[in-house]
Amino acid sequence: MRQFLVGLLRGLNVGPNATRVGVIQYSSQVQSVFPLRAFSRREDMERAIRDLVPLAQGTMTGLAIQYAMNVAFSVAEGARPPEERVPRVAVIVTDGRPQDRVAEVAAQARARGIEIYAVGVQRADVGSLRAMASPPLDEHVFLVESFDLIQEFGLQFQSRLCGKDQCAEPGHGCQHQCVNALGTFHCTCNLGYKLAADNKSCLAIDLCAEGTHGCEHHCVNSPGSYFCRCQIGFVLQQDQRSCRGEQHPRPPTTPWTVASEGSNQRQHLAVSSLLPAIDYCSFGNHSCQHECVSTPGGPRCHCREGHDLQPDGRSCQVRDLCNGVDHGCEFQCVSEGLSYRCLCPEGRQLQADGKSCDRCREGHVDLVLLVDGSKSVRPQNFELVKRFVNQIVDFLDVSPEGTRVGLVQFSSRVRTEFPLGRYGTAAEVKQAVLAVEYMERGTMTGLALRHMVEHSFSEAQGARPRALNVPRVGLVFTDGRSQDDISVWAARAKEEGIAMYAVGVGKAVEAELREIASEPAELHVSYAPDFGTMTHLLRNLRSSICPEEGISAGTELRSPCECESLVEFQGRTLGALESLTLNHILWGWWRGLEGK
Repeated sequence: MRQFLVGLLRGLNVGPNATRVGVIQYSSQVQSVFPLRAFSRREDMERAIRDLVPLAQGTMTGLAIQYAMNVAFSVAEGARPPEERVPRVAVIVTDGRPQDRVAEVAAQARARGIEIYAVGVQRADVGSLRAMASPPLDEHVFLVESFDLIQEFGLQFQSRLCGKDQCAEPGHGCQHQCVNALGTFHCTCNLGYKLAADNKSCLAIDLCAEGTHGCEHHCVNSPGSYFCRCQIGFVLQQDQRSCRGEQHPRPPTTPWTVASEGSNQRQHLAVSSLLPAIDYCSFGNHSCQHECVSTPGGPRCHCREGHDLQPDGRSCQVRDLCNGVDHGCEFQCVSEGLSYRCLCPEGRQLQADGKSCDRCREGHVDLVLLVDGSKSVRPQNFELVKRFVNQIVDFLDVSPEGTRVGLVQFSSRVRTEFPLGRYGTAAEVKQAVLAVEYMERGTMTGLALRHMVEHSFSEAQGARPRALNVPRVGLVFTDGRSQDDISVWAARAKEEGIAMYAVGVGKAVEAELREIASEPAELHVSYAPDFGTMTHLLRNLRSSICPEEGISAGTELRSPCECESLVEFQGRTLGALESLTLNHILWGWWRGLEGK
């Protein structure tokens, strides 16, 4: 396997501005051997590959693809930004059947523009290879009989991988010409132009400025060439450089003596000898991105409204209004030419003012999050969980009078990361979430539920008294089967009036999620196939967690024993009883029809 990787490297044009390479090893876990940004020399990559120690254990191919998509191909890890349109290629080498699902995550990776080659060795499952690879499958799926032959196969595979015409791919960005090379490409310019610093755009070469043109009077630049021009009263000679005065000169251009009509006075009238205006923009060598304006001193570039001229005097960039105005956007400002707009995080809607984002109607909730920190989660996925928790916090009205948030992490033991009463703003909660350290080890979900019931919702840890009737919500994140019994404390939590929500990821057990969650399960249980796809659950969680009729921040919380509260409760109860009675009558009527 090492020889295959080293052979593949030796056929690539490796470098920061050419092909960047990263290597991931996976088994039951994922290990980044080195990211895309780590090395720029082939020798350093080969050394890291030769020092590679096999992980052994399982075959979590889907997890590896998820890691490659969300982490390895990120800009932070060395991938070039999407706008540069550098092809992203993943080569997956495996010798068995994946122990997790690969079709969905591979489809997501391909949808993000990652081209996948699947190489199977010995007992590799062909169906899984085809589910992972990019189309056409006959060009992206390979089978090798044994590891003894993989190095020989590498030469064949290398020609397939590197033989692609990169210039045929859309978006190479070359202004004039694209030249294909082994595994990469480079840009060149037409005659009379030179390559700019971005190695893609072209700038006109001013041959007149080089001072070697030999023109006696004027040198006029043109794309890839120049020509000479003489002053008025002179003609260009056969050498196309020197000028000679005309044999029949035009009327003198020195001051004329003119007699004014009806007057004996004589006036001297100075008549200037002006050259005809030259349209420098018509020569086509200005290289202005937007507009060219001809001036006596030569061409000048001008940008359209909403754009600023760059230091090179030719290119234009959209004016970032978000940096130049007080936009007032609560979450994010996006500049769009002559205007800008505000964006909200996923799961929240932009309000009518076009600047603020909706929250939980400023409702009052005590929310405790139980986060699985077991070994099966893995560090990189735990970071995704923390990010997901912060996206939930974004749509909450966090304040001492509004929503209070607490966080508990569990593995083989339980640890309160911060209680309900500690932080009073969303920013403080989010900062504390990012600072949480991964625990690893086991999955004692039952122990975590007990801790939540006995401690997390106590007034000592910041929960508001029951007399204030503030909703209590528990939200459990887990990725696997619990190693202890959950039934007793899951039931106890609901008996205590805690609205329970369960979010399962990957190998989470549906039966356990349903046992943890309140009824109906359809509203209280959410599932994502992997950690990278959890964000689609935000909208459902928001509509479930946020109170349907939140109490505004300015409303005083009343005791349920006060007269007004009792009257309101009585009215709601009578309405519910009437609804139940009507349903009972209708049910009996329907059963009677069935009997007939």
